[in-house]
Amino acid sequence: MKPLYLASGSPRRRELLTQIGVPFTTVSAPIDETPLAEENAEVYVERLARAKAAAGLAHITGAGVVLGADTAVVLDGRILGKPESREHGLAMLAELAGREHQVLTAVALDDGQQVRSLCVVSTVRFRSISPDEASRYWASGEPLDKAGGYAIQGLAAIFVTALSGSYSAVVGLPLSETADLLGQFGIPCWQMPAAQAEG
Repeated sequence: MKPLYLASGSPRRRELLTQIGVPFTTVSAPIDETPLAEENAEVYVERLARAKAAAGLAHITGAGVVLGADTAVVLDGRILGKPESREHGLAMLAELAGREHQVLTAVALDDGQQVRSLCVVSTVRFRSISPDEASRYWASGEPLDKAGGYAIQGLAAIFVTALSGSYSAVVGLPLSETADLLGQFGIPCWQMPAAQAEG
């Protein structure tokens, strides 16, 4: 069985892979994440996931499988990136409040011989958010490095009134679909007891 490498600095993705008992090594995979002109969100996240996997593959020696992933929050067809400032973060929360939006997460696996990828789309509904709540949420520091300026697994959970799709995909890695992809590369889940995985 080839070793698995995770081409991501995201602690959420590390936790999710550990949750399903898959051992891995983290590898650096810096890429340009600028959307291309006229590129829709689904094509964008899948392109980035594949690019991260390829970049990670270039940093390993010997045989291995590299997992790359990317998540985008989409509102009215627009990709909401990570907030660039307090004003930007508060504006994004105001746009998301009381509405539904989509969260797209793509996963790609690359072993140097084949590349397979997929994209999972989930729909999230937020309740209304007061300006005071938005300010307090921003002050927590949580939104800073998050797509769409929020973390569903964190403090922003109280904003969510409905979710259709994959919760783990909204966090950063669709576990059911990722397990299927890993199986196609001969990497099984549940390789270690959960207690050991958490260590």
